Amino acid sequence: MTIPPRGSGCFITFEGIDGSGKSTQVARLAEHLRAQGRQVVVTREPGGSPGAEEIRALVLQGDPDRWSAETEILLFTAARRDHMERLILPALAEGKVVLCDRFADSTRMYQGLSRGDLRPVVDQLHSLMIGQEPDLTVLIDMDPATGLSRALSRQTADERFEAFGEDLQTAMRAGFLALAEEFSDRFRIVDGAQGIDDVAKDIAQIVDRALA
Repeated sequence: MTIPPRGSGCFITFEGIDGSGKSTQVARLAEHLRAQGRQVVVTREPGGSPGAEEIRALVLQGDPDRWSAETEILLFTAARRDHMERLILPALAEGKVVLCDRFADSTRMYQGLSRGDLRPVVDQLHSLMIGQEPDLTVLIDMDPATGLSRALSRQTADERFEAFGEDLQTAMRAGFLALAEEFSDRFRIVDGAQGIDDVAKDIAQIVDRALA
């Protein structure tokens, strides 16, 4: 399988448990970078392209046991491949900064860890079909109970994983911190318990250093 080449842009992803404030901080960082005159593309996973958004509805809505973990891995990988081909890689080729709310690290956690020991399967599919890692990953770390409360208060249709409860969020937090050690070259951890402005300031400093 041919993996499309990377361009000269910068690919930055945001990770964390549900309710950790990723979407808010992606928007804040985009505003910060655009004020510097940078071209910024904001996207999310699952989703980001028309086909991937259709898959998003399949995997994030409905009964918690709607799909097996193996099926979810295939669906997420298909969505990610389409997202990469149609949005992320073209933007990087044009030298833009791409900010993505979740990427492959979330699949490594939610499907590869939480519902069975399937991390090797996730990594094999990622290597075969995606073949790309972010230049920088911002992990917003926070208390699982607080994050879950925030996530459930949104009352959106995309709550299938929140329905697994606090035990999953606790496992995910530990898993994300372990990933930050495994991929320490690209992960940076930010304290999500701070106020929104303080979190945004920390992230802006991290990204400014990376882009410099």
